[in-house]
Order: sequence, then C-alpha cells, then structure tokens
Amino acid sequence: MKSIGGFSGTSKDTVRAGDYLDFFLVEHSDDKTLVLTERDRHLDVMTCVSAQGNEISITSSVTVHNLFGTAYMIPVGIAHKFIVRNMLRRLQRKLTA
Repeated sequence: MKSIGGFSGTSKDTVRAGDYLDFFLVEHSDDKTLVLTERDRHLDVMTCVSAQGNEISITSSVTVHNLFGTAYMIPVGIAHKFIVRNMLRRLQRKLTA
C-alpha cells in the first residue's frame, strides 16, 4: 500500500479533471458531480459524490487486484460505512446551523 497521508482538511473553490484533492485524482467535476479515483497495485477506488436538490449521494466502487487488497478491504469496508455516515451528519449540521 502506498502512503496516502490522510486528509488535509483544506478546501478548494474549483477543481477540474486532472487536479488532486489530497490523494484522490479528480476524474470528472461539474456543478453537480465529482468523481475521484485512487489506484495502486492492490486496489482501485472510485468515488462519486453527486448532488440533486437537497440530497447528496456518495457511491464508491473498489476493484481489488490481489489477496492483500482483499484482506485490506474487509475492515476498511466496514469502517468506511460509519466514517462516511458521520461525515454526512456533520455536514448536515453545518449546513442547517
């Protein structure tokens, strides 16, 4: 696994395909959709964040390439469900404050 360094917490006003948001490569960006990828020899991750009206949808897809990628995704897949849910709750509180 390559070191991803975590999230910086910095925000950007605009992004376009080819830019990086922390360790994610921006594959597509428009006013309603953001597609991010991260690829290494163990697995590929694609995450799509989309907005429609007052709803935000986050969809992630992982393709594993080997046994290490599979073993890594077992705890990470479980943990990310809680992490993303908590991030969305914080965002909701921030937007309604």
